[in-house]
Amino acid sequence: QVQLVESGGGLVQAGGSLRLSCAASVRTPRDYYALAWFRQTPGKEREFVAVQNWNDRYTADSVKGRFTISEDNVKNTVYLQMNSLKPEDTAVYTCAATPVFGGTFEYDRAASYDYWGQGTQVTVSS
Repeated sequence: QVQLVESGGGLVQAGGSLRLSCAASVRTPRDYYALAWFRQTPGKEREFVAVQNWNDRYTADSVKGRFTISEDNVKNTVYLQMNSLKPEDTAVYTCAATPVFGGTFEYDRAASYDYWGQGTQVTVSS
């Protein structure tokens, strides 16, 4: 019953910035979900980008130093700030979520997530 809605995608020149948002519905305030971003282009497998789990944040090596993930618990929204964009960043970016009760999980695996948004297109021109 969790709904994820992405926004903020668009067309930007190389070196520019975009800020993606993912608004998540929650069943109760006590629920906590790890929220992640993946991206995919035609003919390629879905690629992990970033995740926030409690106070821990991880980003893929390919975007480290350029992309930052953050969360607003009041608004139940996760953000992806993308700076210094490159043409190879062009993809459909999708938000994913899964409930977390403790322990560890494979945060960079798409199969670890139970809920997915529809995605937002990011196009970077040279």
